[in-house]
Amino acid sequence: MTEAATQENQPPKLRRSADGQIEPSSIADMIEWFLNYDERTARMRHPHTNELFIWKQADDEANAVGTYPFENAEARFAVGTFQAVKENNTEPLLDLWLNDVSAALHAARTAKGEVAESNRLDETTLDSALTKAEKLTTNLEKRLYLSSCWIETLCTAEARVLGWIYQELYGKAFAPK
Repeated sequence: MTEAATQENQPPKLRRSADGQIEPSSIADMIEWFLNYDERTARMRHPHTNELFIWKQADDEANAVGTYPFENAEARFAVGTFQAVKENNTEPLLDLWLNDVSAALHAARTAKGEVAESNRLDETTLDSALTKAEKLTTNLEKRLYLSSCWIETLCTAEARVLGWIYQELYGKAFAPK
């Protein structure tokens, strides 16, 4: 395999500035690589994911949960990833953050699966989560299902990118606890 082909199959390396800080542009390059080449991260650009993000923003606002007016799901993911790297700037902090992301991902998958199973939602169809949620009879179930769908998608993408960043920074794969 040529060096160019190998580089295409791997995310770009993180770069550091003269003072040792991670260059923000290298984080952006890594996020972009994952959005282009990692199927689970690329879901952040899917129209169904954006539809879900818009629903979540509106639901949060309707329930007096503070929101930031992101342009779309991809922007929410990218900004959140940048913030996670900046705020969790040591191995123990990033490890803790990734464990929290993993726990949220697990909880969201479990809740989504339980609602889908108890209501016989066909999780194999290509329908959007909002279309599937129309079959649910209570607002509470709809909110739980849709919130879980959003958290699962967001946390999957974030775990993929931050897990790679963890490996780049600390020379070992992240291992959930």
